[in-house]
Amino acid sequence: MFDPKTVVAEMTLAEKAALVTGGDMWSTVGIDRLNVPSLTLTDGPHGVRRMAEGAAPQNFYECEPATAFPTAAATGSSWDPQLLEEIGAALGAESRALGVDVLLGPGVNIKRSPLCGRNFEYFSEDPVLSGELGAAWVRGLQRCGVGASVKHFAANNQETHRMRVSAEVDERTLREIYLPAFEHIVRDANPATVMAAYNAVNGVPAARNPWLLTEILRDDWQFAGVVVSDWGAVVDPVASLQAGLDLIMPGTGGGAAAATVLQSVASGTLEESVVDRAAERILAMAARLLNDRDTDVGVVDRDRHHRLARRAAAESAVLLTNDGLLPLDPARRGPVAVIGEFARTPRYQGGGSSHVRPTRIESALTELTAIVDGRCEIRFAPGFTLDDSAPEALLADAMAAARGAEVVLMFLGLPEVAESEGFDRTTLELPADQLRLLGAVASVNPNIAVVLSNGGVVLTAGVEQHARAVLEMWLPGQGGGGAAADILFGLAEPGGRLAETIPWVLTDTPAYCNFPGTAQRVLYGERHYVGYRWYDTTHRAVAHPFGHGLSYTTFDYSDLRVDVPDPGRSEATVSFTVTNTGGRAGSDVAQIYVSDLAASVDRPQRELKAFRKVHLAPGQSQQVEIGLSERDFAFWDDQRGAWTVEPGTFRIAVGASSRDLRLASDIDLTVPVPALPLTVHSSVGEWMARPDGREALLKLMAEGDNAQASTLQQHPELLRMVASMPLSHVLTLSGRTLPSAATAALLNAVNNTDDGP
Repeated sequence: MFDPKTVVAEMTLAEKAALVTGGDMWSTVGIDRLNVPSLTLTDGPHGVRRMAEGAAPQNFYECEPATAFPTAAATGSSWDPQLLEEIGAALGAESRALGVDVLLGPGVNIKRSPLCGRNFEYFSEDPVLSGELGAAWVRGLQRCGVGASVKHFAANNQETHRMRVSAEVDERTLREIYLPAFEHIVRDANPATVMAAYNAVNGVPAARNPWLLTEILRDDWQFAGVVVSDWGAVVDPVASLQAGLDLIMPGTGGGAAAATVLQSVASGTLEESVVDRAAERILAMAARLLNDRDTDVGVVDRDRHHRLARRAAAESAVLLTNDGLLPLDPARRGPVAVIGEFARTPRYQGGGSSHVRPTRIESALTELTAIVDGRCEIRFAPGFTLDDSAPEALLADAMAAARGAEVVLMFLGLPEVAESEGFDRTTLELPADQLRLLGAVASVNPNIAVVLSNGGVVLTAGVEQHARAVLEMWLPGQGGGGAAADILFGLAEPGGRLAETIPWVLTDTPAYCNFPGTAQRVLYGERHYVGYRWYDTTHRAVAHPFGHGLSYTTFDYSDLRVDVPDPGRSEATVSFTVTNTGGRAGSDVAQIYVSDLAASVDRPQRELKAFRKVHLAPGQSQQVEIGLSERDFAFWDDQRGAWTVEPGTFRIAVGASSRDLRLASDIDLTVPVPALPLTVHSSVGEWMARPDGREALLKLMAEGDNAQASTLQQHPELLRMVASMPLSHVLTLSGRTLPSAATAALLNAVNNTDDGP
């Protein structure tokens, strides 16, 4: 163990410059004479991608075997923080075994558009769900003495031009949608690092953005860890360090970036104290991780981790539709047709930096065959190839396999070439050849269950036209084949609920007109109306709403109670009962939404504020109690530059999706809101809304022209006409000017009273 401050004092400037600019592709610089260790950082969020000895740095796929867990698009649909913490702990144990100190994850960027090619790495379109799951992942990982790197900070929501585009987004939208997941993880889980993104935010690159890296992350949220750059994001080392970045990656081993730092300190353009600050933070992280290594993670049990991956895939699978076809009876005798190359060669992970070399891989075809154990015939036909083609011969074979089968299980989805890190999709459709295959099979056998494998959402209308059941498996990791087989035959339940809305058509999506923008700029014109916030507020029809997912059993919600101990404190406790009213064990996700029924600003119709996953035996009930804090009722007030709760009526709704709300109760909050100072630039309406402002304004008008004041009082339509005009403009238009002393007296009179609301 070492004291970071003491070590920094003993380091040379060259050593400090080398430390903050990284060692090589995947490690920091070690300083042997001071017993400072080199730290190894590596991808990724779904499995440890530790490069194999001697592998070229740019070859993502030459890596050590590791458990490939379901991607975040899948685990986001689990709505299960406990499961994410288990996965995090398993990743921590494998990281320790592979000599990894910092694992680059989780990815908590919001799914602004379903076209984003990297959506498989992110949890949800909702910041509350993303933050809760991300924090659980971080807690699990870091209890093993391995640091997390929460990414990509911030507003990194597309792959197109990701290294140069500027996300043009207002502060309220940032505060309400794109920052809260990061904020929750920082405050709740204390991650070792936060990764600064490639993109710019409002013209300033995230990796050298002092507003993001210092004002928000450190001053506002009190983050005490290391800010590391995304790989290659830093083009100006000095500006990045000054903005609050600590570690520039990939490292140059004391090369060009370190030389720039040394020259800048020598020339006086960079204070050495800035370098000291970054170096001390890196050393503090190293000391923290070494101290946490006292935690014994034992020998990695790959079998146990594989079982966890398989269970997680089942807990994350979403049953979109089912007219009673599923679950299948394992004792059935009739032939089962299994169609689709993905049944034999599973699509289980995404492409790019998170790609993992799995310890094993299960295919649904093998697992289905094992479950039926010779009791019935399994007829397999690939139907299409992995390069996304479906020759006529394969189509004919598939129809032959389906003809006369008792049930047809079709494994469809997106090929790897359709979605990956580095590029965005241009369509939400399944490949045309797969849809043609589905239609052909349906013409000879209507008893079809479709199993989907995809990282981003796909349109389902064309699938549901022909299928009696649709099971969304996402990219389910190395155990996904077994999980799908278990669900199809009722050996496991489909435990997932949608973490993102499935629209009817691409043109319905909120960012459709502003995605992906130009090479330099993308406008977040939909503002805070992202995902279900947009669809529900505009009452737009969707294929499947946020939070939706079917079970093999049924659930009832009852006994809602909302306790508000003090209406002036904006806090409430929500309690209700969930009962399994069906004949099988199962789980449901109880979701709590809050609506502001009397907001003075535009707010979404409802917003998710809390949730709880409950597992119940047949006939079992469980009371759920969840607290809501002031933040759960607040919006970001641009005028005040703060979170604000307005007095008024709020609706608390509980249900199984954003559009399946079973219980609701209205509460009244009386929290006082400090009045905004009035200025000559405040509108007439703002002056008239306050009793003291109204009195002062009418008095002012009367002093100069009684007719003017009388006219405003007698003709309310005129008052409405000028209500949005600044007071200064009204005075100018009426030929009035106020001496500075009179202006000061007026403003002092209204801003130093207690009469405002």
